[in-house]
Amino acid sequence: METIRMIWLFFQDQILGMKWLNTLIGNVLTAIGLSLDSVIGGALQFFLYDTIKIFVLLSVLIFGIS
Repeated sequence: METIRMIWLFFQDQILGMKWLNTLIGNVLTAIGLSLDSVIGGALQFFLYDTIKIFVLLSVLIFGIS
């Protein structure tokens, strides 16, 4: 039973929550020299993450409806 709970939590966090995307964007911004603790770095990470996430979710929704 604990295994199923762990699988569900992984699916919920990583797939539905797209935490992997947030981590990837953070790593890319850090690699190009931006600090995620700065205002610009944090805002850019938030903007890119939310823009990509909303685009993906809308694409899935439109595909599902059509």
